[in-house]
Amino acid sequence: MFPVFLAAQAGHIMQGIGAHNMSMGGAATGNALEVSGTLHWNPAGLAVFDGRTLSINAGLFYSSPELSSTVPTPDGPFSGVTKDARGTSMMPALAYAWNKKDSKHHFGVSAFGISGFGVTFPENMENPINFPQEQGGFGRIESDYMLLQVGLTWAYEISDQLSIGLAPTFNYGGLELAPNPIASPSMDKGYPVSDKAWAFGYGGQVGIYFHSPDGIKLGASYKTQQYFNDFSFNNTYLDGTAAPSASFTMNYPSIISVGAGLSKKLFDLAVDYRYVNYAGTEGFEKQGWTSTASVAGFGWQNISIVSAGLQFKGVNKLPIRAGYTYSSNPIKPELAFFSTPATAVIKNAFQLGLGYEFTPQFTLNAMYHHGNSSGSTSGPLLSPMMTSASNPNGAIPGSEVSYKMTTDLWMIGLQFSF
Repeated sequence: MFPVFLAAQAGHIMQGIGAHNMSMGGAATGNALEVSGTLHWNPAGLAVFDGRTLSINAGLFYSSPELSSTVPTPDGPFSGVTKDARGTSMMPALAYAWNKKDSKHHFGVSAFGISGFGVTFPENMENPINFPQEQGGFGRIESDYMLLQVGLTWAYEISDQLSIGLAPTFNYGGLELAPNPIASPSMDKGYPVSDKAWAFGYGGQVGIYFHSPDGIKLGASYKTQQYFNDFSFNNTYLDGTAAPSASFTMNYPSIISVGAGLSKKLFDLAVDYRYVNYAGTEGFEKQGWTSTASVAGFGWQNISIVSAGLQFKGVNKLPIRAGYTYSSNPIKPELAFFSTPATAVIKNAFQLGLGYEFTPQFTLNAMYHHGNSSGSTSGPLLSPMMTSASNPNGAIPGSEVSYKMTTDLWMIGLQFSF
């Protein structure tokens, strides 16, 4: 097993990799400033790094989701709130890049936690959605998803200013759900809970990068959908008896990234735009209930992400960085209920960071992130027993489920140049 990977997110996508890239808002497609963000967002940018570079990063992430729900009763609406009890998670990143002197070929290898979500909403008699299952709620709602991606990168200098890059990617993901909505419920025992299921995936990324002598930089990349085999769950009912197994395919969406940058003596500026294709990704494109009352998929929509960062180099050996990331919401209001286990959607994220160059070969980077969902994602509670031609999702009249959250992350990184 590998550590839990959770961080500031757009949908379930990490906004950046490593302390340096995170402090720049995750922008790296059009301005390759360090190896971790470059390997993740645009493999062609690797061509600007000479020699050997090792980057090691680790961070502590904390989120504070809140889950609310309302149901109609004869005495009027009944509402409640449950706060998350998950605690702190870990976020690592490892990258290594190298090339031979005067060679136009550059190589890199990376291991990044690129995606994750997780909540722990305890059973709560004051919040209808967290009522025990025998009383019409879901009881304790808990999820844990993590994705580790290993990339092997090659970049080639077409000229002194233009390069291309290619990176096959290999993935390993884990998913655990309680209760497990992928499984069909029992009429008398409700929905079961799952064990941790694991799956392997593969994909790739291509990119192009341009940097002019006067500091203007441009880049673009395309990361394919990451294709996974099924997550196969072993399920257990709450009374401890075995439940039928279930399987679910959840791929990672394709991403188009374009970026621009400007580097001068006193500063570096980077701006990226990304388009994330959730609507065409298995596990996210389907929606609603199956004929056996299990959930068919999240039903997420495509999103746009804008990342921007500024690095000030006017203080000797102490670059200072600030970044901002904006993401649209992939969750449709009418389907918000299905994403209750995956509430990690951050609309606005703010970062501050700095580095200290102990020597030309060794730099320490540090950053702090704070994000918020900018209000609640909300929609009606849904029930498979309420579905009809006019109510395909089974919306319960007069009901509502909503969630919001903030996130905080502290991260440090070490960069060694040889």
